[in-house]
Amino acid sequence: MKNTASRITVALDHDPYEIVIGGGGLIDLGQELIKAGVTKGIKVLLVSNADVAGPYGETALKSLRQSGFHPSLFIVEAGEDQKTIANIERIHDAAYQAQLERGSLIVALGGGVVGDMAGFAAATWLRGIAFAQVPTTLLAMVDASIGGKTGVNHVGGKNLIGAFHQPKIVLIDPFTLQSLPDREFRAGMAEVIKYGVITDTEIFKILEKAKCINNYSDIDKQLLSELLERSAAAKANVVAKDEQEQGLRAILNYGHTFGHVIEKLCGYGNWLHGEAVAMGMVAIGELGLITNSWNEYDSDRQKRLIEKAGLPIRWPKLNINDVLKALQGDKKVRLGKVRFIIPHRIGEVKISDDIDEDQIINCLSRLK
Repeated sequence: MKNTASRITVALDHDPYEIVIGGGGLIDLGQELIKAGVTKGIKVLLVSNADVAGPYGETALKSLRQSGFHPSLFIVEAGEDQKTIANIERIHDAAYQAQLERGSLIVALGGGVVGDMAGFAAATWLRGIAFAQVPTTLLAMVDASIGGKTGVNHVGGKNLIGAFHQPKIVLIDPFTLQSLPDREFRAGMAEVIKYGVITDTEIFKILEKAKCINNYSDIDKQLLSELLERSAAAKANVVAKDEQEQGLRAILNYGHTFGHVIEKLCGYGNWLHGEAVAMGMVAIGELGLITNSWNEYDSDRQKRLIEKAGLPIRWPKLNINDVLKALQGDKKVRLGKVRFIIPHRIGEVKISDDIDEDQIINCLSRLK
C-alpha cells in the first residue's frame, strides 16, 4: 500500500531540489522527475547493482517508460572497493552506448556506493549532465544521497577524487528497505545517531526510547518514517547553509575522521561505512573527554545508543603510527593539521583543528 509522500526542500541558492519520502514511491519515479523539471522524452541511464536491480529495477524502468522517458539499465558491482576511476569509466562507456546527450539524465538506484559513482559519472560526462538519487539503503537515504557529494576512492584515502554535483531530486521509498540485510540497516542507523549528536537532540531521545532500532523487521514503521524525515531535514538544513563544505557542513563528518581510518587500514568492505562511523563516534567521544569538550554522562549515552543499534564500540587492533599517518591523508587536513568534529554536548559539536598528536595518541591508547 502506497503512503502519502513527505517533501523536504534542500533550499540551495542555485538549483534547489526536493527530497520526496513515501512508501511505494518508486512507482512514481517518472512523474516525480517531470515534477522536478526533467524534460519528458529524454534518454535516461539507470545505474544500479544486481541485488537492487533484481527486486526494484523493472519497477523503476517501467515508471520511466510510462512517463515518456527512454531508459536503459547498467549494472555496477556493489562494495566500497568498487569505487574506482576504472568503474567510472565503465559507466561512461554505458553512457556512450546509450547515446546520452547533455540534456539526458543518470539515475542512481542503490546504496551510497552506487550514488557516489553514478553522481560522479554524471558530473563528468559531457562536462556534467543531470542526475537523480533513488537510495535503497538506510545509510544512503539519510546521508549519502543528500547534498551533492560524489566521488571515488584513491589508494591514499576515501573519496579523495570527486565533485559536488547536486541531484535534481532525491526519491526515498522506505519499502525498499525490506530487502536490506540487517547488518546494512544497522550501518545506516549510525548516521541517524550522528544527526542526534550533532544537531537534533530529539532524534537522540527518540532513539533512546525506542524498543528496537537494529533491524527493519522489528522497528516501528511510523518511527522509521519519522527518523527518515528528521534525518533528511537535518542534512538538508546544513547543506543549504554550506553547499560546498566551506565551514558548517564539516559537522556532518562527525565520526568520519576516525571512521575513514578504520575503513582504509582494515580494508574496504571488512567494516561497513556505518560501522566505521559508529566506532569513529566512540573514538571522537573519547577525544572529547580528553580535551574536556564534553562530559562522561553524554559520552556514555552516545556509547550506549551505538551499542543498542548493534554497532561496534571496540576499537580494532591497529598500529598507532599507521593511524596517525592515515589521519594525515584525510580530506579535512588544513596546513598539516587534522580537523576534528568534537562533541560538546548531545545536539551540539564544534570544529577543532588544535588537537595535538599527544592527545590523539592518548585517545587511541585509552580505546585499547
